[in-house]
Amino acid sequence: MDSNRPKDDVPVDKRVRDAGLRPTRQRIALAELLFAKGDRHLSAEDLHEEALAAGVPVSLATVYNALNQFTQAGLLRVLSVEGSKTYFDTNTSDHHHFFIEGENRIFDIETGPISVNNLPAPPEGMEIVNVDVVVRLRPKTTS
Repeated sequence: MDSNRPKDDVPVDKRVRDAGLRPTRQRIALAELLFAKGDRHLSAEDLHEEALAAGVPVSLATVYNALNQFTQAGLLRVLSVEGSKTYFDTNTSDHHHFFIEGENRIFDIETGPISVNNLPAPPEGMEIVNVDVVVRLRPKTTS
């Protein structure tokens, strides 16, 4: 397991505090929604809807701010799949994704490692940190 990945048995307020963030009421409420259902992928809009449905009075701007803070603190991973839509992944380990076009649904690729060959050399003074692979899917068309 990735050392940055929160352990399921660690209370949410401790995860937030251990990540260097102040455990405000709104951060804790959002973190509980994020991490209560295991590994998942969701947008800020998805989390905002869940928060409102759970009775957590929070603005969309606050949700974006919290998600960005969680990401910077290593609690989440950002997935840019669609041009204007960003998804957040609660699984911060190195892994890849399937994306179903038309459904805007993302899920982890569960099979073994993926080989990416012939990566370009990074610019001077830079190093490659990670390579994200997103495999786009759509239903087969019948002929």
